[in-house]
Amino acid sequence: MQEIHYRPIGVIHSPFKEPRGAPIQPKAAEGVKGTVELYDEFKEGLADLDGFSHVILIYHFHLSEGYALKVKPFLDDTRRGLFATRAPRRPNPIGLSVVPLVRIDGATLHVSNLDIVDGTPLLDIKPYVPEFDREVDIRVGWLTGKSHRVKDTFSDDRFKK
Repeated sequence: MQEIHYRPIGVIHSPFKEPRGAPIQPKAAEGVKGTVELYDEFKEGLADLDGFSHVILIYHFHLSEGYALKVKPFLDDTRRGLFATRAPRRPNPIGLSVVPLVRIDGATLHVSNLDIVDGTPLLDIKPYVPEFDREVDIRVGWLTGKSHRVKDTFSDDRFKK
């Protein structure tokens, strides 16, 4: 298969200047405000997005280098398979966050519960639709009994190369 190339459509701005100390999921970033600045050429694509309460931000982990197929995730002391985690060091360093959309000003989205490092390249935006995106019969694997700690767990240097 040929290589796939993506180009950023904008940049995400947040109070987090580096991964260390950043929340590890939007649930842990409750009340954290930020902006998503689209490049002008993509502004027209924001039409009708203001009717949605939440958006899915898809972005490039630009500070991530390399990857390991077994990692020690933030909420566990056991090494786990990379694809059973949300660790940022991945073969394709793509992240996603579902965040509340506060408002749109021109080409800028104002969002909250932002867990993303400042300056992160934005790859795409999708509306969050519970009937499409939320499942009811869910298993959370090794995270059973641990996910409640997400609000008290912050990023450290464990995924630095």
